[in-house]
Amino acid sequence: MHHPAELALHQYMEDAVKGKTEMSEETIEQVSSDIAEALQKQFGSGKKRGDFKLRMSNVGRPTCQLWYEKNKPEVALPLPTTFIMNMMLGDIVEAVFKGLLKEAGVKYEEPEHVTLELDGTSVNGTYDIVVNGAVDDVKSASDWSYRNKFESYEKLADGDGFGYIGQLAGYAKASGKDVGGWWVVNKANGKFKYLPASGLDLDTEIAKIQKTADTVKENKFERCFQPVPEKFRGKETGNKVLNDGCKFCAYRFDCWDNLKEHPAVMSQAKMPPIVAYIGDIVVP
Repeated sequence: MHHPAELALHQYMEDAVKGKTEMSEETIEQVSSDIAEALQKQFGSGKKRGDFKLRMSNVGRPTCQLWYEKNKPEVALPLPTTFIMNMMLGDIVEAVFKGLLKEAGVKYEEPEHVTLELDGTSVNGTYDIVVNGAVDDVKSASDWSYRNKFESYEKLADGDGFGYIGQLAGYAKASGKDVGGWWVVNKANGKFKYLPASGLDLDTEIAKIQKTADTVKENKFERCFQPVPEKFRGKETGNKVLNDGCKFCAYRFDCWDNLKEHPAVMSQAKMPPIVAYIGDIVVP
């Protein structure tokens, strides 16, 4: 375990399974209020999704994606009908998890709206919690992300397409707090863990955020990633495939007009995985 609060929370959950816990009315009211606020935000705000503004939640993302969000939002792939529900589940997980921390005796500071002042612009956002003077984010994750992306700070940094590292760094700098890490909850099975941002250099990340802000202001498009060779059993097939940094981008088909999502040409499985090929597909 990476955080003293993990032990306290695991002990509380063990006691809960044995029927040895109670939850205070104060905590129940807090969790209920947070969930009600999330419902209003996700389903009743009337706010148009896609309105572009540089904010803590996107400032760590690739600048090519931000350019599309600002200039060509209409070409994004349509959001699935499950999108808002998935966001809502994340909000519920965060609300319940904070309630459990409180019942486990973990003292933390409540969310606060902060502003990161940069050269020429400012970036706003609201951090989740502060524990022992350090800013933490609460994230719900799929089973795959929990086991892979959130396995270590190095794994997260290697494929941080959602900008979680920049987001946390921005919160810490804007609030004057220490950098903490991420409380991650597996939506598939309820497991949780704390991932410290042990390799995060705050000055380096803030410099990246400043560069992102400058690029957004300049409004010049440049791809952040290039295609990579497809490999099968360690050997190149002769095909080019989409970089991992682009795989979940809603603008990938407009950015790459020769993109084809096709069953893996070398796979012998009955249901081959879908691969994002760039250019003509070579079948060896």
